[in-house]
Amino acid sequence: MSIVRLIARPLLATGFVAVGVERLRNADQTAEQLTPTLKKIGSTVPSAAAFTSNPALVAKVVGYTQVGAASMLGMGKFARLASLLLAGTAALNSVVEYRNAEASTAAERKERRNQLLKNLSLIGGVLLAAVDTNGRPGLAWRAGHLASDTGRKTRAVSKSVSKGTRKQLKAVSNAASDIVGS
Repeated sequence: MSIVRLIARPLLATGFVAVGVERLRNADQTAEQLTPTLKKIGSTVPSAAAFTSNPALVAKVVGYTQVGAASMLGMGKFARLASLLLAGTAALNSVVEYRNAEASTAAERKERRNQLLKNLSLIGGVLLAAVDTNGRPGLAWRAGHLASDTGRKTRAVSKSVSKGTRKQLKAVSNAASDIVGS
């Protein structure tokens, strides 16, 4: 792990741990803040209504998710998955904070905008962490190269097999198909 990752991941995670712990300590207040957003989600996505009908549970789940995912990110364990979870919770937090922030004066509107920009910056940071492969190729790259290597090796073996052997292999394959088909 590079020195940047060694320092950056825990630094990025600390804010999420702090917010998650705060959400858990004040689960009732968090649930109250979540209620309007959850009602809107429940009316927009009817299949989520069962989940969104319990704001206290959602508040605790968000808090525990933030603490757990941030801890995993900070330790460098399942960092990509943890980052995706943090991006989701940060997006939800951004919406809730923006909706609940006071905006009657110019100073309050400026503070609300600054909070939103800070939250968007954090989402960008965890999204970058989510695509960071830590210097190793990702699963999609590995799968693609495995498939092309396998195809190449199969073609090489196929070319090296003699015509007579091909006939024997075909006969064995047909016999196996007959046995399986019976």
